[in-house]
Amino acid sequence: MPYKLVPKIRNEDVDAFLNGWEDNRVRGLIFEPRQNMRLRYLVTAYHFRHRVAFGFVDSEEIRQKYQVPQDMDTVLLFNENISSPMASLSMKDIPTSTLHHIVSSNQYLALPRLSSQEVLEALCPCEWNKPRKRLCVVLVTKTSSNHDLHRQSFRIYAQNSPYSVEKVRFAYIYHDKQTEFVNSLIPEGEFVEPLLRVVILWRRDTSHVKYEWISDKWEWENNLNQTTQKLDSTISRLLRSSEALTYEASVNDLFDEHAKGIFGRIATKVGTFMESVYDGLSKDQILPALSIIGTIVFILAVGYFMAYLVRLEEENIQQQKAKAKSGNNNNDSSNSSYQPELRLHELRGEKYNGLVRLLKPGCRTILLVLDMQSRQQLIPPFHKAVWPYRKNKTLMFSYMYIERGLSWYKELLQLSLPEERELNINPRNCVGTVLSLNGHRKYFCMFHAKHTERFSKKKRVKLTKPFEEKDCESGTFIGFDSDSSESEEEILLQENLLDGLPNWLDRLFEGTTQRYHINYWPDFPNK
Repeated sequence: MPYKLVPKIRNEDVDAFLNGWEDNRVRGLIFEPRQNMRLRYLVTAYHFRHRVAFGFVDSEEIRQKYQVPQDMDTVLLFNENISSPMASLSMKDIPTSTLHHIVSSNQYLALPRLSSQEVLEALCPCEWNKPRKRLCVVLVTKTSSNHDLHRQSFRIYAQNSPYSVEKVRFAYIYHDKQTEFVNSLIPEGEFVEPLLRVVILWRRDTSHVKYEWISDKWEWENNLNQTTQKLDSTISRLLRSSEALTYEASVNDLFDEHAKGIFGRIATKVGTFMESVYDGLSKDQILPALSIIGTIVFILAVGYFMAYLVRLEEENIQQQKAKAKSGNNNNDSSNSSYQPELRLHELRGEKYNGLVRLLKPGCRTILLVLDMQSRQQLIPPFHKAVWPYRKNKTLMFSYMYIERGLSWYKELLQLSLPEERELNINPRNCVGTVLSLNGHRKYFCMFHAKHTERFSKKKRVKLTKPFEEKDCESGTFIGFDSDSSESEEEILLQENLLDGLPNWLDRLFEGTTQRYHINYWPDFPNK
């Protein structure tokens, strides 16, 4: 049996228990002249658990309130009216058959809710024969306290109805929970607002119903007499075997509003198991169980602490090995000095603000321009040239692929020229350029191997034409207005492009290099 299937009811709990009929179940009180409930009542409560909620009374005040005999077994059944029971049974020894009969005859409220297909089958059984048809009069409401008065007035009408329950049953339904069922009763091509309307059903079989709507809404305060008269006349007319209901529809089974999901069922079973274990354990059983649990927890804690100590010892040994290894590699000093890392960042769209635009005052970015073919030859000499400046916290070092940043580079050079003109830039002639970018003060300095003031004659190969000095500010030394990857005057090998970079860096930090000022930093392409 489910744990706490029949709870004990005391004087302070009886009202809350009897008023719980909102779950669409009748309430039953069991009185016995003994402390423990008989098994027959427990079995009956389990059998009718979906329709009736039973409670075992353990209070003399409740017994006196309902005038229950002291020496007899008594069962009281309550519907929505909790002031007096709708059925009662008192005997010295109630037979099981008699108990089942009285409960099965009173297992529905005065105005039950169509909350599942099982309730619909019990209240509105299928009947295909017209003379024996059974009507089900249903008020459509929603799950809201605003409709409580409408349901209450409809309940009073159902209790005072002259029709027998074998022919006519009254009920209500929640539209917001049984939407599919209610919407299937709306005639095709017609607009019917189902809320607070009464529909009369005749179930011919499990999936086909005939129905008819009452035109007026069920208002508990306005025109109630007129609506009840119209409903009485409609029911009387439809009970005649010669009369037929207006509409017919195919309907699906009702949604079970009381069904629990898989997680709800698991939680219920776990809670029931824990409560049963808690109530079943005595003090003599709890102390050994706590002792066993405490021992297990202590063993796990000690094991975790020992593993933690072993891990600390291993880390200490590894650190000592690392120190010994570094001491062997450095014979000049016993304590090796910390060497800061030199990181080269690739200039991309997502890093552009951090490397250029949002640089703090006094900070600069040293940028190497290269392409995919020259990466392996230019990165090592560039790294070697800037290595002495790795400890300078005002410097960042990066590189840019000319294939990705050509448009940005072209616009940057145009902003630095004194007059506006269209530049024809050969990307190959830009390889090996080094820029010093001052993001805050908006200027840059440029290094290029063909700049006349920084050119090393050892690495040049003379051609027939003599070298002509070019104005560095005009930008011709980096290949503007040139379509060939080699200048007409000289050939410069790719591995020698950065030979003069260390000297240029010295002049850069002395402040003697040429500065090209611009009004703004152009946007970097995001591709």
